Amino acid sequence: MSNSDITFDYGRADRLGFPEIVYGESKSVDQLQRILRGCIEKQHPVLISRCQPEKAAQLEGGEYDPVARTWTHLLNHSPDIPGRVAVLSGGTADAPVVAECANTLNFIGIEATCFQDIGVAALHRFLDRLPELGNYDVLICVAGFEAALASVVAGQCPQPVIGVPTSVGYGVAEGGQAALSSMLGSCANGIMVMNIDNGVGAALAARRILQLRDH
Repeated sequence: MSNSDITFDYGRADRLGFPEIVYGESKSVDQLQRILRGCIEKQHPVLISRCQPEKAAQLEGGEYDPVARTWTHLLNHSPDIPGRVAVLSGGTADAPVVAECANTLNFIGIEATCFQDIGVAALHRFLDRLPELGNYDVLICVAGFEAALASVVAGQCPQPVIGVPTSVGYGVAEGGQAALSSMLGSCANGIMVMNIDNGVGAALAARRILQLRDH
């Protein structure tokens, strides 16, 4: 769809295996409505991330998650892909990023399970879940403050680990820079790290990993 200021990528799913995700935070209601109309005409699924409640209220025919701030219209849902993804969070304060990630995974046809509030401030919370985590193909680790959970997960679990630093925390941790630096500097080998609060990016990275298993 090309409409002066909007060019929607209808061919992304054919090229990459997943459709375009619309970033809604900086788009106007009019722009989002035009994108939605074009997608409905072509029977194309829509996920709008970072969609403010007042904008979502003016969009018709979809579902809004106020925690994740995602709005979805699931026409022609993407075909399911084999594989299971676990989304782990350090604390309940990370819930918006966890929800955004889980909703994106579901939108692109991947089974996702959330393990929330298992941060290393009480290490037994993670260790109690460790046997269960062996049943998943990709682990997404969402954590703020110093984000130590990512290093612990990657040091104990052999699956691909995707770290998502969040902007949760006091003082130097606020804004997510400390969490980002911690994940990037982790001594646990092989962690993949997303941008701060980027649950959508983590979900799409998991999709790319799972797609490789089918080739």
